Amino acid sequence: MSSVLNVTLKIYLIFFVFGSLCISKSAFSDYAMAYGYTPKYSKNFSHFDYVNPDAPKGGRLNLNGSRTFDRLNPFLLKGVAADGVEGLIIETLMEQSLDEPYTFYGLLADDVTVAEDGLSVSYHINPMARFSDSTPVTVEDVKFSFDTLMQDKHVHPAYKITLGDISDAEIIDTRIIRFNFKEKNPKLPMLLSSYLSVFPKHWVGELEFKDTAMKTPIGSGPYILESYDTGKQIKYKRNPDYWAADLGVRKGMFNFDEVVYKYFRDNTIDLEALKAGEYDFRHEYNSKMWARDYTGRVFKTREIVKDNIAHQNSQGVQGFILNTRKLLFSDRRVREALVLAYDFEWANRMLFYNQYQRNDSYFSNTELAAKGPISQRERELLAPFKEQLPAGVFQDAWMPPMTSKPSSLRDNLRQAIKLLKSAGWEFNNGALRNQAGKAFTFDLFLSQKAFERIAASYARNLKKLGITMNYRTVDFTLYKRKVETKDFDMIISSYPQSQVPGNELVGRWHSKTADVDGSANYPGIKNPAIDSLLEQLSNTTDRAEIIAITRAMDRVLLSEFYLVPHWYISTHRIAYWDKFEFPQTLPDYFSAEGWMMSTWWFKAEHRTKGTSANMPSTQN
Repeated sequence: MSSVLNVTLKIYLIFFVFGSLCISKSAFSDYAMAYGYTPKYSKNFSHFDYVNPDAPKGGRLNLNGSRTFDRLNPFLLKGVAADGVEGLIIETLMEQSLDEPYTFYGLLADDVTVAEDGLSVSYHINPMARFSDSTPVTVEDVKFSFDTLMQDKHVHPAYKITLGDISDAEIIDTRIIRFNFKEKNPKLPMLLSSYLSVFPKHWVGELEFKDTAMKTPIGSGPYILESYDTGKQIKYKRNPDYWAADLGVRKGMFNFDEVVYKYFRDNTIDLEALKAGEYDFRHEYNSKMWARDYTGRVFKTREIVKDNIAHQNSQGVQGFILNTRKLLFSDRRVREALVLAYDFEWANRMLFYNQYQRNDSYFSNTELAAKGPISQRERELLAPFKEQLPAGVFQDAWMPPMTSKPSSLRDNLRQAIKLLKSAGWEFNNGALRNQAGKAFTFDLFLSQKAFERIAASYARNLKKLGITMNYRTVDFTLYKRKVETKDFDMIISSYPQSQVPGNELVGRWHSKTADVDGSANYPGIKNPAIDSLLEQLSNTTDRAEIIAITRAMDRVLLSEFYLVPHWYISTHRIAYWDKFEFPQTLPDYFSAEGWMMSTWWFKAEHRTKGTSANMPSTQN
């Protein structure tokens, strides 16, 4: 199960990369960028290997949206953005391939140049590039997009954090724009290529950016917005004049004439809507629903196909995240006690039908995870902070407590009681209390009811310690606001990872983001060792050094118990109506929804254009 609040709107795919930044063929300028190896595809390649270049177009794809939306502008901090605007309407400078570790090919930019001193990168804007209103994509639009995302106070801070090491965007001539770096950072060209969404300057016009919240977005992507009913559904139609339809990075992709997102506020109703044919494809995150609720005639007849698709994606970490800004969770011993109280083996057996593996790292399922005894290089990286770090950091890598042996949970709880007592908590008058007599009570906010059964079993174990955990599911808009402003005691969330971690980690774990509204530093981490490691990570492309840094970082994060680790799964659980076809060659690194959306197509009998959904006209 993954969090619904990975707010950067980007999916951090899995990459396995060695060496330093290279630009294909030339040391500094060409059509593609790869991180430490030669790109797979040659210049002017016809199509990606994981697509069908002759995929037929047609039909309406119905999808389930993520609970609700109240704005069309995906870049603003306030409110909840509609699904699909980024990716369907708005594009980036380059396109990442899904069958290479970390390679980008030209899209809006058809050429990229990294300066020899490593302090800037320049993009040549493709003269063919057009917005959906037929106006050309210009360097002025690119600069305006960058300046707006970096400077406007109403923009989500994820952009400022991720691209914060870029000092400015400079127009060189009518087709070339240069981004200057504050300091040498070899990852910035890659981040810019994938992260800088480009929209036309004239879309904003004389308005303040916040006032475009419900203005019809204009982009250069394969779809345009046709209509919407706020919070209920939104409909896109394929742009028949899409400028990039025949580019190698787009050939055979985005094959549906229409894409409609329908919003269901309850997860159970959402699944029943799939069975009723209200929408076509679902990626399931709930193990109980996957094991028990995907039943009925449509599954027996295979009208709906239920499948597990293996992937090679890094799994990062998920868990009960503790807000260390709260005095209750400021003591590391208290946090460790809460970790000891969680019984994963019971939950996996009784709740998850043994579908999961335990998170034992912030970089689960990768070579970036801390393993065994600390290496000499890891020790050197952490040596300046030895007096500030727990002794265990310099020993074997932390492993989550197990409960597979008889009485092991009882032993874990006994250990937790000792830790709590050493932190000043004693059981008295029916509850665990501090020296002032205040009971140990806190709230867990949930974004969906499916989490309640997970919270219930954990709450029972905490009760044995004298701790009361109150949990409740709140409206998604309220939940998002509380998480954005860090107004919570505990939440459930996740940190997906890539095999080439970069600036995104600053937004999650650097002290400078701990008190920034909208940042992903949910625990409020302010740790000098983590700060130092993040800064060193941003300035190296040596694979061995990247591994040493992330493993050292992993040791510190795990030893500080900022979260109670959960679990991960190495397959995509998907269900879809049997009306699709897709390429036989699957990409190596992919999200289920993105793969389906970009590479599937309808069987012939389902390609006739459906009747337009009953929605009001788009409003500006």
